[in-house]
Amino acid sequence: MGPLSLLLLPLAAALAVNAGQLSIQSPRFTVLSSDGNQLRTEQISLSKKAKEPVTLGPTDSLKLTFQVKEEGGEGVQPHQTFLRFYDETTGEEGIQPVKVTASGKAKFDFNMARPPASLPPSGAAPLKVSLILGSFVHTPATVELFDLVVPPSLSAVHPDEQTFHPLPEIQHTFRPEQKVPPKAVSAVFTGIVLSPWLVLIGLWGYLQPRVPHLFSLSILPFTVSLGALEALLLWYWVELRLGQILLYGAGAAFVAAVTGKQALVSIGEHRTGRK
Repeated sequence: MGPLSLLLLPLAAALAVNAGQLSIQSPRFTVLSSDGNQLRTEQISLSKKAKEPVTLGPTDSLKLTFQVKEEGGEGVQPHQTFLRFYDETTGEEGIQPVKVTASGKAKFDFNMARPPASLPPSGAAPLKVSLILGSFVHTPATVELFDLVVPPSLSAVHPDEQTFHPLPEIQHTFRPEQKVPPKAVSAVFTGIVLSPWLVLIGLWGYLQPRVPHLFSLSILPFTVSLGALEALLLWYWVELRLGQILLYGAGAAFVAAVTGKQALVSIGEHRTGRK
């Protein structure tokens, strides 16, 4: 075998594989009403397109029968067989597989009350129905069958469609601004808060001639601890929470008690003349 023969082998093999041609025999459709009455039945002509399209009502059903054969041979079973529904106006299409027996016989039916999911959305224009045959050992074939008129598709309503509607405008109700008491009332209560310090300053003025060491290291810490307690109360008013003021106040009160006791001891020692 020469080099030329080797080069022609793949071509010869491809021609041998695709030598068989597929065709369909005795294609027929039948339109039935919901009660089983036959409304229309016709043999499908592959050479001449039917003048009137096949029309289905909302509850009608369609039955399609045919046999796939190899030209000049017996019935064969293609590897793939599909019905194609195509809407030329919208470009929508649907593909529905069809089961074919080993002898090539096939039957397909569907009810418009429960149409197949592959049926595309339909409008005013009819759907072009064609048969697609695919095979590994035969040349694939596409056969135009008929035009199909079905009821227009209803607009699908999504289950969450209501959630996308505009909602009523939310009306916020804000609390009124905090009422501020009159300045006179605020001044009175400020005086009440500061009155202990006024008393303390008065006592300082009274005790200083009698207690020369009023600002000694033994008495001054007590005065500072009292100031810390007042500062904690002010801090609680503007920022601190109850738990925090109780914790910090307990510590400051303990320091005030210790330093206050030391201050009393120091004053007592001074008045009795002890060092």
